[in-house]
Amino acid sequence: MITKLNYLAESISNLDLKWQELIMSHTQLILDIDAHLDNLSRDNTIYPPKNVIFQAMQLVPPQNVKVVIMGQDPYHKEKQANGLAFAVNRDIKIPLSLKNILKELAIEYPEMNLRDTHGDLLLNWAKQGVLLLNSTLAVIKGKPNSLQYLGFETITDKIIEYLSTNYKNIVFMLWGSFAIKKSSFINTNYHHILTSAHPSPLSANRGFFNCNHFRLCNEYLIKHNKTPIDWTNTKVQSYNTLDLFSN
Repeated sequence: MITKLNYLAESISNLDLKWQELIMSHTQLILDIDAHLDNLSRDNTIYPPKNVIFQAMQLVPPQNVKVVIMGQDPYHKEKQANGLAFAVNRDIKIPLSLKNILKELAIEYPEMNLRDTHGDLLLNWAKQGVLLLNSTLAVIKGKPNSLQYLGFETITDKIIEYLSTNYKNIVFMLWGSFAIKKSSFINTNYHHILTSAHPSPLSANRGFFNCNHFRLCNEYLIKHNKTPIDWTNTKVQSYNTLDLFSN
């Protein structure tokens, strides 16, 4: 069935077989999304690049997921989006929402020198089992939320539901009202949900700062005999020194 795809073919073909089967079980929806993206890309720049639209899932097979952090849609400015919610590549200036996430890390882990970190610290999270999943997986350059209508939200709803149904003791970190809507697909008898305001500058001061989610997440993982996430690993991120606390 992947052979019928065009725009999404490479990104989906690189997924773990379980992810592929889940996504392609919604055949007509994926074919429709694929056709729309193919047409739109002729006259518009789509982010992230098509080969990494499913990057979050490429890096974390479903059986390895320990934590899910939900975003809304990809960054819409040039070269920012890389397929991981909230993350950017090492040579890209840190967006404000990500800067606030790093500020919260610094609050929770004051002993760490997070002034030398960069956006792809989150890549290290993914390698440890953190699924950094946007609800909508693509966006038109310069137009936030421009592709919400395509149907990606249905796909990501099914991803959350699949994880909730088939695995146990996953921590779902839902930041902001958009992400919190996903809680209806999560069985809280078997999983743990952490909610707060979104880390956007518009809302971070209304409940994101001091939410203590990173430490609470690890407490839950340890309680259920899972290796905690090393949120502050900066061994490969100590380049391009940034002042996280500047405006």
